[in-house]
Amino acid sequence: MIRITYVTVTYNAAGLLQRTLDSVLQQDYPELVHLIIDGASTDDTLQMVDAYIERSNAAENGHRIQVMSEPDKGIYDAMNKGLRSLDGDYVCFLNAGDFLPAADTVSHIVEMLNGQLPAVLYGDTDIVDGEGRFLHHRRLSPPEKLSWKSFRQGMLVCHQAFYARTDFAIATPYDIQYRYSADVDWCIRVMKAAAKENVPLQNLKMVVVNYTEEGQTTLHHRESLWERYRVMERHYGRLQTFLLHCWFVVRSVIK
Repeated sequence: MIRITYVTVTYNAAGLLQRTLDSVLQQDYPELVHLIIDGASTDDTLQMVDAYIERSNAAENGHRIQVMSEPDKGIYDAMNKGLRSLDGDYVCFLNAGDFLPAADTVSHIVEMLNGQLPAVLYGDTDIVDGEGRFLHHRRLSPPEKLSWKSFRQGMLVCHQAFYARTDFAIATPYDIQYRYSADVDWCIRVMKAAAKENVPLQNLKMVVVNYTEEGQTTLHHRESLWERYRVMERHYGRLQTFLLHCWFVVRSVIK
């Protein structure tokens, strides 16, 4: 059976973590691994994780939970620790506060593969508030056919809706020079590697995650935008990035 690994990076996330844990616990698909990479939290995060492990064991759902708790150098350093602990077929980074839409989400994802192993699986995202209530569909939505060049128009697929095949993921660690936008860079580099090896990407054509709006990128919006501009320059060139952003400004004024 295809194995899916979720990596959840936490630090003092007790206020948001429970719905993330519950959504993974409720999955009816057995070949599921949940890696929790904690940055040495001082709140109730680890107690919640302990209770989660007990509940999962009692449910006998086949899930495997692994926990690491130690200081790190930031969220992307923690994500790299997750990559170094991977096994199975696909990985998705599910942040504290984000959650899977239904108990059969993973089952549906696996069914759509039909035994194939594309380099990336990607889907749609719904935005929720701090209480987990639906706000709206994500403004940027995945194209029918995604490629690494698609992100010239912005991050069309949410990081939490991007499932990377583990061989590509492990070979592509997060670049920790970026504090807020290493996820954008990572997705592009994974897709570039897939294109180089001529391995397809697959649109799941379903909502695969509910994303909580109040993340680090939201809290540091200006710094994040500047970093994303640097990421785009790195992959698409200085002139093309400048011209695209001029068009973004014109388009926003027209609207």
